[in-house]
Amino acid sequence: MTDPKDSTAAKPATAPHSTKIHIIEDAEATGETAAVYDEWRAATGRTQVPGILKCFGARPDFLREVMQFSNTVHFSEGHLSRRYKEMIASYVSYLNRCPY
Repeated sequence: MTDPKDSTAAKPATAPHSTKIHIIEDAEATGETAAVYDEWRAATGRTQVPGILKCFGARPDFLREVMQFSNTVHFSEGHLSRRYKEMIASYVSYLNRCPY
């Protein structure tokens, strides 16, 4: 049995992340948000919209701009390849303990 005061006690591996931003999940999306989510799925071939995009679900007009910006800057080839940009973004998210 572990001592509850022991700070080295194992923490649950699947602790839920809490955010201050209301995330509109795929199943909750309606209207324009659902349309933008569907556009993203059609463009990427993926089935689930990533959390970082869901952060903007309350503002589908802005979400479209974020997606366009991301496609232009983040996902285009340039000085760094997309692969390296993705690795950097993943590592920064990890360092920041970002749940998105």
